[in-house]
Amino acid sequence: MPGSELSERDRNILAFEEQRFTYQGAKDQAIRDTFGLSATTYYQILARLLDDERALAYKPLVVRRLRRLRSTRFRAHGSPEQGSS
Repeated sequence: MPGSELSERDRNILAFEEQRFTYQGAKDQAIRDTFGLSATTYYQILARLLDDERALAYKPLVVRRLRRLRSTRFRAHGSPEQGSS
């Protein structure tokens, strides 16, 4: 089964990302309630998952959507290399 090598927590995080929240505070609270993690720790784990091909195989639509959002934000804020020369 695709994604079978992912931990249960990782699979649950990807499933959680399929939900829609009306505002960030609601999602942050749901993260604490569901996973017992701070939002910062949760997003660090999620960022790692987005670069994991097993996650892409397990939930391709979710991972691709989140990768696009990350890429859009990254371009909007500029890369760390910009302005460092």
